[in-house]
Amino acid sequence: MKEYDIMVVGPVSLDHNIDYLGNERKEVGGAVVASGFAAASGAKTAIFCKSNAADADVKERFAGVNADLYWAASKATCSIRNQYFTADKEKRACTSMGVCDPFRFEELPQVKTKVYHFAGLVYGDFDGALLAEAAKHGKVGLDVQCMLRHVEPDKSMAFHDWAEKKELLPLMDYFKTDAAEAEILTGLTVLAYDGNKVYTCPIKARNLSGRTGRGDTTFAGYIAERQRGSVEEALNFCTALVSLKMETPGPFKGTREDVLAYMKEFY
Repeated sequence: MKEYDIMVVGPVSLDHNIDYLGNERKEVGGAVVASGFAAASGAKTAIFCKSNAADADVKERFAGVNADLYWAASKATCSIRNQYFTADKEKRACTSMGVCDPFRFEELPQVKTKVYHFAGLVYGDFDGALLAEAAKHGKVGLDVQCMLRHVEPDKSMAFHDWAEKKELLPLMDYFKTDAAEAEILTGLTVLAYDGNKVYTCPIKARNLSGRTGRGDTTFAGYIAERQRGSVEEALNFCTALVSLKMETPGPFKGTREDVLAYMKEFY
């Protein structure tokens, strides 16, 4: 049976990105792409994704990734239209154009992994049964976006509280949330830390041309580096990783050595 440090699990997405000038770019993306490439740069990684084969060439999208790729069929492929209203892409409207079939634990490849990293996109990608079963077999990492972002009847996308949070949050070993998502979960403005100390590390990117996927890259890079280092070491590594990634559009396709060299030069 094959063994991995991390298995990144999630749907690929047919993204339609329209910038504030009206320029449209279509690409196969999704959290699993950015997270998969980032994790593979520093840890032994498996990637498991789902899509309709007629919609996207998954092998082509992950070409060159230093990971084992696994795939399962879905009736529909996740597809999201992102309309950006500002040059910095901070303000946008998201519309669902397709939703992937839910993931089930029995679909995952029969391998051993230290961490299951769930990189979803919308509510329904993963359910409590999947997370609970994964927690019996390894550590669990979750980006909470996919538990809060719902597809509404009119296909718009809105954030709602996570009904099962009190039951399922204790199962999480690695948990990613931004400030807005944390406020939805807690009703408060919060700052996460390890229980003893707050750790911070600055972004040093020299340009922001590759900012799409920065959160997924950071989270996957952190989980990967935590398999060998401390909280502080992993934070420093993943911040350098995402800084380097943000300088070039697309997922990070460098190596751990590239990140270490970047750290030496800029940190």
